Formats: sequence, structure tokens, C-alpha cells
Amino acid sequence: MALSTDSSTSRESSEKITVQNVSRSYESTQALADVSFSVAEGEFCCVVGPSGCGKTTLLRAIAGLDDPDDGSILVGGDPVTGPGLNRGMVFQEYALFPWRTVRGNVRFGLDRPACDCPDCEARVRELIGLVGLDGFGDAYPKELSGGMKQRVGIARALAVDPEILLMDEPFGSVDAWTRDRLHSELLDIWTQTGQTIVFVTHDIDEAVMLADRVVVMDANPGTVQSTVSIDLEHPRNRTAHDFVDYVARIRNELGNPVDTSH
Repeated sequence: MALSTDSSTSRESSEKITVQNVSRSYESTQALADVSFSVAEGEFCCVVGPSGCGKTTLLRAIAGLDDPDDGSILVGGDPVTGPGLNRGMVFQEYALFPWRTVRGNVRFGLDRPACDCPDCEARVRELIGLVGLDGFGDAYPKELSGGMKQRVGIARALAVDPEILLMDEPFGSVDAWTRDRLHSELLDIWTQTGQTIVFVTHDIDEAVMLADRVVVMDANPGTVQSTVSIDLEHPRNRTAHDFVDYVARIRNELGNPVDTSH
């Protein structure tokens, strides 16, 4: 199970997202420096790294919400010039509309542009149930816990069935039981839809639990240190030797080694 760095040529024929020499600075702080990697169509890719390594900046650039100073980002071979319906974003800070109910927040994406699905309300009900919020369709964000708000954000991002799902530490505010359930539901959605997912997390266990491949970033400035392909079938067992070994290898890459000899 050696660490592997994927070459752009080996994934070229199926690349969905291509990040090419991207740099981004804010005043005197350089968030990203010459970042390059690709994500294959249908791949579940996690990005891990310490605080300040530019994970969120990178995700926002892929979403078209932030423009790099240098370099380019391609989605399906086309340059990213702004947000698009082919990319759904789940924000770390919820970003719900306080004047809309749970149902209204989930429905928001379907209203722009006019929805062409056979039954929008059925779709909204399905998504509310999927994220465990049955009975809360008429509740407003102020009536929800942090974990419940994040579930609404996930359902809203899924509403338009985007080709790419971009997720910025979406499960950081929920309890362990809920996180495990959402992991399972997200993997089910990914398997059923074939969506390409880029998932930012600071939790190495979470990355190994979910990802086909983990992009490991370093900070000051943010750069790609390595990529690690996770060759484990789903569902994955956190106590299995191979799982623990992957976690230790990524932790070593981040400069926080773990002794796995005992």
C-alpha cells in the first residue's frame, strides 16, 4: 500500500476536474501556490490538510465562487468562469436562507431555472427524508440544530442532481452517530448517481472512510504534497488493519507520525 502520486496523463481520458498551476493570494497571504491535480469522472476525492492550507479556497475556485490569480480550472474540459448548475456546493457554514423553510431551502435550486422534473414536491420530500429530516419540512433554520442545518444544505445541493458535488467539511458539526449515517447515505447517493465528489475535511479517518483518492495538502502556502489512492472496498471498517495503515500513512505525510507497531 505505497503512497502514489497520480500522473495527469494516466487520468487524462476521464478527467472531470483539472486544476492547473492555480495560485491565489489575499493581500499579503498566499493561500495557494502552483496547485495542480485532477479528479476523474465519477471519482470520490477527499482533500485533507492543516488549517490555512487553502482547502476551502481551492473548493470555492472549483465552484466558480473565487477566481485564481494564476492558473486555470477546467470542468469537463471547459474553463470555470463562474458558478454553474453542474456543480453543487455544500458550505461549512450552512448558508441557508433564514426566511425559507426546510422545504423552501431544498426547493430553491429547483426554482432556478424552472424545474423540469416530473414531481418537484416529491423530489423535495425524498431529499428531506434522505437526510433524516422527516417532519421538519415546515421548520425554519432558526428552529434547527447545526447538524440539521447542514443536512438541509446537503439536500439543497443534491436537488438539481449536479454532475459534481463540492463539500466543505459538511459533517464537522454533527455527532458521531449522525456522521456515520450521513457517510453511508452519501456513499449510497454517489454509487447510484455516479457523481464526481470533491470533499474537503480535516479528519483523516473521514477521508479514508469515503474516498477513492486523498489529496494531501501542505500549508504556508497551500500546495499539494501528495495523493494517496485508497484501495479498499465499501463499506469500510475503521478498525481493520489496512484502514488504520492508510490513516497512519496520511498522518505521516502531514508530519504527525503515528506508531502502528503495537
